[in-house]
Amino acid sequence: MNAAYVDENLIIRMAAGDGAAFKELYEQTASAVYGFALSILKNKHDAEDVMHDAFIKAYSAAVTYKPMGKPLAWLLTIVKNLCYTRIRTGSVCEDISEYEDLVHIDESGSVHDKIVLQEALSKLDFEERQIVILHSLTGLKHREIADILELPTGTVLSKYNRSLKKLKKAIEGKGDSK
Repeated sequence: MNAAYVDENLIIRMAAGDGAAFKELYEQTASAVYGFALSILKNKHDAEDVMHDAFIKAYSAAVTYKPMGKPLAWLLTIVKNLCYTRIRTGSVCEDISEYEDLVHIDESGSVHDKIVLQEALSKLDFEERQIVILHSLTGLKHREIADILELPTGTVLSKYNRSLKKLKKAIEGKGDSK
C-alpha cells in the first residue's frame, strides 16, 4: 500500500484509545517513518530509536491532532523534530548504515544491484536524499514534501529532478563496469 494515503480516522480512533488503529497506522507507515529517519540520521540504530519514539509520541499526541487531511505529514513532522532534537543533543551514533535498509532487492536482484543503489544514494546531498526517499517510499506529492521539509515547492521539484539525474548517472556509470 502507498503510505501517502493514511486514513485520518486512524488518528482519531487512536485518540480514543483504539489499539487496532495504532497497529494499522504502524503497518501502513513504518517503512516511510523509518526511511525518513534514516535519511536524516544516516544510522539504522538511531533511525529505529526515532521510529519507536515517533510512534509513541504520535499515539500520545493523537488527542491534540487537528484533522487537516494529511496524517502522514503530521507523523513525518514528528519524526523530523525527533531527529533534529537527537542531532542537537549530540546523541547520534556514527554513520554506519550506508542506506542498506532502504535498498531492497527482490530474489531476482543481485548483491551488485544493491551495492550500486547504495552508492547512488550516497551521491545525493542531505536534502536531495530526503526528497527522493520521501517521494519514493511514501508517494507524497512534492508540495507535501515541501511542507514537511519547510522548503519552497519549486526547490523541492528542482532538487528532485536534479537528484534523479544524479542517480541515473551514478547507476549508469556503475552498470557499465559489470
